[in-house]
Amino acid sequence: MSLRKLPEAKTFQRPQNFQWDAPSDVLAKWAETPRAAAENDDTTITMFEVIGEDWWTGGGVTAKRISAALRSIGNRDVTVKINSPGGDMFEGIAIYNLLRGHPARVTVEVMGWAASAASIIAMAGDEIRMGLGTFMMVHNAWGVVIGNRHDMRDAADLFDGFDAAIADIYEARSGTKRAEIEKLMDAETFMGPTEAVSKGFADVVDDGIESPSADPENTADRALMARRQTEAALARAGFPRDKRSELLMEMGVSAAPRDASRNPAARDAGIDVTAIRQLINSMKG
Repeated sequence: MSLRKLPEAKTFQRPQNFQWDAPSDVLAKWAETPRAAAENDDTTITMFEVIGEDWWTGGGVTAKRISAALRSIGNRDVTVKINSPGGDMFEGIAIYNLLRGHPARVTVEVMGWAASAASIIAMAGDEIRMGLGTFMMVHNAWGVVIGNRHDMRDAADLFDGFDAAIADIYEARSGTKRAEIEKLMDAETFMGPTEAVSKGFADVVDDGIESPSADPENTADRALMARRQTEAALARAGFPRDKRSELLMEMGVSAAPRDASRNPAARDAGIDVTAIRQLINSMKG
C-alpha cells in the first residue's frame, strides 16, 4: 500500500455512449510542449500522452500498461514522470488505484502538465515534485454523452458522483478543505508549482526537473507537435475526439513513428503541411 496510506478511489461503470476527452484549452497548451526524452531507468514510468487508449495513434496511458510496468518493477521504489493533458477519468482513477497499491515508494515528477485525469494520477505519489514552469490543472469530470433528454439527465446525476469521487482523492491527498477543492474544480484551476505546494497538491518545487525542450533536428518531435497542435485547433473548434481523428486520418497526418492508424495509406503519408494550414485557416475564417 502507499506509504501515505491513501484511500482507494471509488470506481464507476462507464456510462453508455460516453466519450472521454481532454479539455480543449489544456490540450492546446500541452500541444506546444515538446515530447520529453525517453527514460532508460527500469523503475521509471513515463506518462507523456493522453490518459486512456488512443486507438488512432496506438498510444495513450492505460491502466493495462501501467499494471504491466508495475509488475515488471516489482517491490522496488518507482518514479512516475508526467506530462499529460489528461483524458479518460476512468483510466485515471484505475491508474491512481494501481499506484496507490504499490508496495514501495512512489515519487511523482511533473515534467510539464499534470492536468485533468493526469492530476488524479499524480495524487497517488508519496511525494509529488513539480519542476519550474510546470502546471497542475483540476476541474470537474469532463466528457460527452450522446442521447436524448433522459440520457442527459441520467448523465448529470452520474457526473455529480464522478465529481464527488475526484474531490475525495484531492481532499485526501492535499488536506485542503472540501469546499475549497470544489471551488478549485468549478473554476478549472491551473496551479503552478508554488501554488500547488501551498494548496497541498504537490510537496516540492524542484528546479532540477526540467521541462522538455524542442530539438529542431528531431523530425519525429516536429511531426508529433504539428499533429498535436492541429488536433488542439480542431478541439477548440468543437470537434470531438473521434471526429478529430477521422479528419486527421483523411489528411494523412501521422501521429508518431509507432502510429497504429487503421488506414495504412494515411499512416504512411506523413505530414501534409499544406492541408494543415488550409484546415486551420478555414477554422479561423
